[in-house]
Amino acid sequence: MKSDIIVIGGGAAGLMAAWSAASTLLEAAPDRSFQVTVLEKMPRPARKVMITGKGRCNFTNLKDWNGFSTHIQSKANFLKPSFYNLPSSSVVDFFEGYGMKTVIERGDRAFPASYHASDVVDTLVNACSRYGVKILTECSVTAVRKRADGNFDIDLADGSTSRCRKVIIATGGLSYPTTGSTGDGYGWAEAAGHTIKQCFPSLTALVPRGYKVDEVISSEGKWHIDRSTPLSETGRSLCGVQLKNVGVTLLVEGSEAGSEFGDIDFTDGGIEGPVGFQLSRKAVKSMINGSKVSLVIDMKSGVPLTELTERVKSLWSEVDKDPRSRNLREKEKCRILLGKLMPWDLIPAFTACNPEIMTLERRSRNETKVWVNLISIAKALKNWKFDIIGYVGYERAVVTAGGVNTDEILPKTMESRINEGMYFCGEVMDIDSDTGGYNLQTAFCTGFLAGQSAASSIKDAE
Repeated sequence: MKSDIIVIGGGAAGLMAAWSAASTLLEAAPDRSFQVTVLEKMPRPARKVMITGKGRCNFTNLKDWNGFSTHIQSKANFLKPSFYNLPSSSVVDFFEGYGMKTVIERGDRAFPASYHASDVVDTLVNACSRYGVKILTECSVTAVRKRADGNFDIDLADGSTSRCRKVIIATGGLSYPTTGSTGDGYGWAEAAGHTIKQCFPSLTALVPRGYKVDEVISSEGKWHIDRSTPLSETGRSLCGVQLKNVGVTLLVEGSEAGSEFGDIDFTDGGIEGPVGFQLSRKAVKSMINGSKVSLVIDMKSGVPLTELTERVKSLWSEVDKDPRSRNLREKEKCRILLGKLMPWDLIPAFTACNPEIMTLERRSRNETKVWVNLISIAKALKNWKFDIIGYVGYERAVVTAGGVNTDEILPKTMESRINEGMYFCGEVMDIDSDTGGYNLQTAFCTGFLAGQSAASSIKDAE
């Protein structure tokens, strides 16, 4: 099989690259016949897009470059030419131009109006089809080889070989391997002379000490705890709880390394949610480098400790004087107090994780007294510390940090500086961002530029 351009990987970046290449070639030479082919090893393209945002698919973020670039965790300047070539507003225009209505939510996040990720995938596939892109599924690539004449041979698992003039590697990273992201592109890039920056999971769950029954480290890495590891009693009491508008501080070796304000979720994996994800990249990298990591939750970040202490004392006085509390034990009254300060479903775990809020005094062999430590309650609300002993790995990490060294890729074309005619786009490169539509926008704009550049190179050679 011969093609002018072969795109390896039919995800978000690969499909956009294929559409961009095909449309560029057709517009440049409408009387010529060019072939752009996508090779996708899974039965259907864009499997990972289908699960993005729990199936709702936040497909871009409409911040301008100054706002967008602050959410890029690696070298932002590398992405700048791609972003300006296809800004977020143009991504929205692309999808709406092909009939997919969109909505914009808080934080400039764009979604399909249906909130169905399948609409994003269907739109990409239909756009490619309109320009004659051939999408071959269940087509696994085993090697990419540069020929003496400058073309490329693409070896396939079925023993056949495809030939092309330009190749675009859009294979993604290592996260969610069940969708087809198994790091294949790294090996082909290395074979072509590229270096791979250390890869690790990002936007993933952080696992506190004591959260799992058997905190066994898996073979994937020193700190990786598989999501399927059963929850402990503490983990079960926390799982499902959502905390809104809290402050979270990341400590690395006891020193502040980052802080965020917003929402966190306790899940079967550990600590997640927008704020948990934002801090997970630095936390995971620190653990891999051998540092001790903790998260500190401030549940009343807008209230100073002294003011909160007085509020706790005042609420306790109200509970204690309430006629309905007359026959209640101190533990029961403490529960009522905590119910005025936090969600009810959080109380058992909060109490278990902060035993200092109640003191048992043995007055005699047969008499004990329970004291509720109001100052300790206020301190725990402001400084609930979780020592992090691991993280959920690639099996459920949203993105992969690390990848093909971007110093070896031309930012204005996405072409390899080492191997002419080879292009990269999307998560296979060492570029990752925060949650909120930033990573898919990166996939789309780098894919668009890679496809456009590969097509323009063919056009100029004619």
